Amino acid sequence: MTAAMVCSQPQRHAGCYPREMKRDALGSDIIRVTRLEATDIRPMKRQVSHSYVALGFHVGGQVRVEHHGEFELRPGHVHLVPAGDAHRVLTAVQAEVWGLAFCRTCLPQQRFQDLLGPLDRVRRGAAPYVELPADRQDHVLALLRELEREQGLSVGAMPVVLESILGLILAEIMRAGPRESMTDRAPSLVGDVLSVIEARCLGPLTLHEVAETVRRSPAHVTTAVKTATGRTVVQWIIEGRLAESRRRLLDTDEFVDVIAARVGYADPSHFVRLFRRRHGATPAAWRARERSKRQALRAT
Repeated sequence: MTAAMVCSQPQRHAGCYPREMKRDALGSDIIRVTRLEATDIRPMKRQVSHSYVALGFHVGGQVRVEHHGEFELRPGHVHLVPAGDAHRVLTAVQAEVWGLAFCRTCLPQQRFQDLLGPLDRVRRGAAPYVELPADRQDHVLALLRELEREQGLSVGAMPVVLESILGLILAEIMRAGPRESMTDRAPSLVGDVLSVIEARCLGPLTLHEVAETVRRSPAHVTTAVKTATGRTVVQWIIEGRLAESRRRLLDTDEFVDVIAARVGYADPSHFVRLFRRRHGATPAAWRARERSKRQALRAT
């Protein structure tokens, strides 16, 4: 689901941010699938971006989108939106879309590296959509329905199942392959920066190291990223770390200080302060609260 598509229905999704992103769109989820009907998809006055990867599989109608240029999405198309990419809906006619959002840094990187290649190519200039072969579209739709079913049954208790279905969907997209660049657009500095952060944010990483990797000054990188996404480089690093920490708090019994180290913080107290500032609770309290919610959902 792209933020441009779901902003008209804030009660269904907390992830619509006009440029500046202030909340965690996925909450405690790593993967989320949503069916969007024509009333959910409306033209936007300005571009939006979000902190997660979004895919939109179009099964009906037409949507004209601004995202690295303008293009029309029709049934069989999958819109590919890397985290931080600004985009918006220009027009929509009887559109029906399956939206799929996920936290990239929370996925096993070695297992998903190749499957995420199409998103990397979008950042390097490829068109941000693919057309699935006609004989594979029903298969992808069935996978999305199964993901929706599993999401409702497991209530997050079996992330490996959700990840496996996501992997099958990404494999279909990878085989379809993004189209060649629609323009002569050069690879984006902001895209390069975000790719570095996604790959390295769970280890020691500073603004200066990011800037050195992309061969720009820290000031230039800071200005470019803040202007394009509404977040600073440091905020993007923190976002990736906190997303992975939430996954570990829910899906493992690791101590908080162990999780802090695994997401790049040598000082557990610093991690706790950042977490509490974002979520209004310490990691331990947040874990207890969210696990209690999931147990209640399973009991109903």
